[in-house]
Amino acid sequence: MAAALTALLLLLVSSLAVQAGSETDAGTITGHGGTYPTLEAALDAASDGDTITVEGGRHDGGLVVNTSVSLIGIDWPVIDGGGEGTVLSIQAPDVTISGFEIRGSGTLLVNEDAGIEVEAPRTFVLGNRIEDALFGIYLREAKDSVVSDNYVRGKDLDVARRGDAIRIWFSHDTKVENNIVENARDVVLWYSERLQIRGNQITDGRYGLHFMYDDDAVVEDNILSGNSVGAFFMYSRRLEMRNNVVESNRGPSGYGIGMKDLDDAVVTGNLFADNRVGASIDNSPREIDSRLIFKENVFAVNDIGVRLMPSVKRNEYSGNSFMDNQEQVTINGGGKLVGNYWAPDGRGNYWSDYAGYDSDGDGIGDLPYNAQRLFENLTEERPEFRLFIHSPSTQAIDFAARAVPFIRPKPKLTDEAPMMNTIPLTQLPRLEGGRSRTGLALAAGSLLAIGGGLFFSRRLTGFGGASDPGSSRAGDPSFRTPPETGPSDPIEIPAIEVEGLSRWYGKHAAVNDLSFVIQPGQSVAFWGSNGAGKTTALRCLLGLTAYKGVARIAGYDVKRQG
Repeated sequence: MAAALTALLLLLVSSLAVQAGSETDAGTITGHGGTYPTLEAALDAASDGDTITVEGGRHDGGLVVNTSVSLIGIDWPVIDGGGEGTVLSIQAPDVTISGFEIRGSGTLLVNEDAGIEVEAPRTFVLGNRIEDALFGIYLREAKDSVVSDNYVRGKDLDVARRGDAIRIWFSHDTKVENNIVENARDVVLWYSERLQIRGNQITDGRYGLHFMYDDDAVVEDNILSGNSVGAFFMYSRRLEMRNNVVESNRGPSGYGIGMKDLDDAVVTGNLFADNRVGASIDNSPREIDSRLIFKENVFAVNDIGVRLMPSVKRNEYSGNSFMDNQEQVTINGGGKLVGNYWAPDGRGNYWSDYAGYDSDGDGIGDLPYNAQRLFENLTEERPEFRLFIHSPSTQAIDFAARAVPFIRPKPKLTDEAPMMNTIPLTQLPRLEGGRSRTGLALAAGSLLAIGGGLFFSRRLTGFGGASDPGSSRAGDPSFRTPPETGPSDPIEIPAIEVEGLSRWYGKHAAVNDLSFVIQPGQSVAFWGSNGAGKTTALRCLLGLTAYKGVARIAGYDVKRQG
């Protein structure tokens, strides 16, 4: 009797365990002709054109898709590789996978273990979460595919041991759009023509984008932030790069973008901020009848705005804003740039250190801009001198060069038509789920020096996220949040507010009780004799000098918020 009771209890417990397992592990799998106990069984029974719907559950990886099906996940079903091999391999064309959490690939770089591996054309990888995968999404010879709206996070390994978040190899006419990539190695795009890389957010990796042999690509509306290198473009033709935010990429080389052996690229409307080097140009263009065009970009507060190799020619720069970079333009190894154009068609660039004037009000400076700072020339020849770049000796050397003409270096470049005002960027994307590393206050500080007045757009204000809900200062009553406006409408709060600003050195008042308000679009000029306090006032507004009183830039308190 006791033995029979024990057997009955064991049978009951086993039944409950199986039932619980089916509810929490298998989910509901609906496919060709009915429901299936496993995802593998549903795939084996599927025919071309079928849809397999998976509601919840946890499913074993190592799956292979050999038929042209749509895999649709509901309530985030998990496919887990258990730390071995590739989790899901797509071998048939015209496959869609959407709504799954893919995780737990192997860790062997030699095997290229991946979350999702695609080896067939016209595959749609849409709206999935890929985590703890060595290679996140890997396309091989998968032309006409779409990788969109996925979240990809790499394995918690040293950068060199991680795989690539997204790798596109020999897959022409592929779109990579609106993905969020974190903590991976690279997003690699090789041997693929007519790529569209649009609306992605790529952070905390090695190379945000790594191009090789990709002709006719479009790179648009992406955010490349906090990587070792934002993007590196190599051996490609006819790249179009526009309206991207490339910021805080500060690895050993720290390029915002690097260009090597690139022909006929057009780079427009991008923000390069707080990188070691905004753009590094090497042997680009390489062909004698090719050009590189940089138009209406902003290079702000980088260590170096643009760095060019001495042999670089046929670069055109027009309408760009070079704002408060430690070095606006540098030549790797020193020398003078020859065969490049800094004012094509009679319009040059804005330079924050330009000291000229515009007597006829046409927006173009009456004197050329010459890049001829002695200390910059010294650092090009002796890079170790950068250690002193913010020291008083830097200013003393440059002042001496201005005062004593025979030690003044020859200009490394001349802009014959420097702009007096910047061109505002109004189409930049915003960082989702976090704050920009560079910050609005930093961007606003750079804009302070614009002679023709200040202009802040909704997009530029959003860059920096200080008004984002996640901001730690959102509840601070002294924190002034710019109001919501249209895509290109000016902010209605003052561009600059100064009240009772004073700066004393002992008993001497360099600035005493200065007050004014400047609205967006207006101009401000500090006029006076030497010693009147013009430079001191600007240094206070830039947050470089302590002061008493109140100063706000676009509603942001300079003293309290940097």
